Amino acid sequence: MLKEFKDFISRGNVMGLAIAVIIGGAFTSIVNSLVTNLINPLIGLFVGKIDMSNLVFKVGDATFKYGSFINAVINFIIIAFVVFLLMKAVTKVIPMKPKETGPSQEEIYLKEIRDLLESNQTNNTTNES
Repeated sequence: MLKEFKDFISRGNVMGLAIAVIIGGAFTSIVNSLVTNLINPLIGLFVGKIDMSNLVFKVGDATFKYGSFINAVINFIIIAFVVFLLMKAVTKVIPMKPKETGPSQEEIYLKEIRDLLESNQTNNTTNES
């Protein structure tokens, strides 16, 4: 079992995923800073104070902070839009090219079968004449 775990961990895709998570965490902090320090104040200029975290309602002893939830949704939408814009900019600078791959093994076999059928058909017509 230990050997299987070692094989699993040492695969390239697991290491790639780990690197992607680390870079994603760093990227998240950059985007959060951008939203918190630049975009939210800009929106605040036009809309007014955007912090709704003080909005609550109480039922018995339970306090429901729906304003914090609304704030989180607004921040998510802003972050998603900023990430969308960043990705559009990155793809313009570094165009994503699909991998150019040759024909699949299935296509190769099908072409061989087609060629064999054509050659057999040609042989049959020449033998008949």
